[in-house]
Amino acid sequence: VGSAVVDHVYSLSNLPEPDGGAFVREHATDVGGVAANVASGLAEFGAETGIVTRLGVDAAAEIEDDLRARGIDCTRVRSGPEESSYTLILRGPDGERMIVAGGKSVPNLRLDDRDIEYAAEAGAVFTSAYAPDEAVSRLVRARERGEISTLVFDLAGPLSELEGRGTKPATIDRVLSVADLFVVGAVAARSYFGTEAEATVAALARRDVSRAAVTQGSKGAFLLDGEAVIDVPAFDVGVEDTTGAGDAFTAGLIRSWILEDHSARDAGRFAAAAAALNCTATGARGNLPSESEVRAFVETH
Repeated sequence: VGSAVVDHVYSLSNLPEPDGGAFVREHATDVGGVAANVASGLAEFGAETGIVTRLGVDAAAEIEDDLRARGIDCTRVRSGPEESSYTLILRGPDGERMIVAGGKSVPNLRLDDRDIEYAAEAGAVFTSAYAPDEAVSRLVRARERGEISTLVFDLAGPLSELEGRGTKPATIDRVLSVADLFVVGAVAARSYFGTEAEATVAALARRDVSRAAVTQGSKGAFLLDGEAVIDVPAFDVGVEDTTGAGDAFTAGLIRSWILEDHSARDAGRFAAAAAALNCTATGARGNLPSESEVRAFVETH
């Protein structure tokens, strides 16, 4: 549940400093967004996957055609007259990137009873802090009431980036009490918890979060499983583009840890492998692997 957008990807000579500049060497467009990326990763693993999102009329056909081609159910996709949400992805020569978002369609997403009924049929419901507060609050209430069985939440961005368009801090507080898996990256962790990775794990444990992932990019991740903390190293691969790596990691955790109930250590390696493989091609979904490809990669590394 959340964002499906058009990604405008600019490969730059360098990532500019404030008041600096850069030269565009290549430019491409693709479909992205956290919800679309996670759904695409799960569909590639063979999971029956659907998406609830709102599109602007200018890009609705392009985005929906892409999602359907990936085997994602789009019966709960709706569109409106506003400009479709988009991202500008600035990619440096070393594969690192900066992301700037715009557009109104995703912030205008609201959930109705039919969306909750649709979500109630799912083995897991995923959303992120980039989904509007009204939508996330509705999912939190549904989880509190037992209307949906499993809720996975990604605190995808710092609080300053979410203000006015994403999930509010008070709702994030409520998410922590009901989420079956809470995912947070290093930048978002510093913004919300005021801590670095290891201290964030401790903060999540104090909140009685049963399962959590604190991701650190090329430094790997920490998984919290009850009282146990598992260090998950990143795999060393030739990085072409890190865009979407976190979303591939989350899709891997949902598949292996939540839906298949593998151990946290095995699920972490599966997720890290999925993220690594996706980094070997350009784009947020440049090389999303199948489940068999991930298993083969783990066995040989």
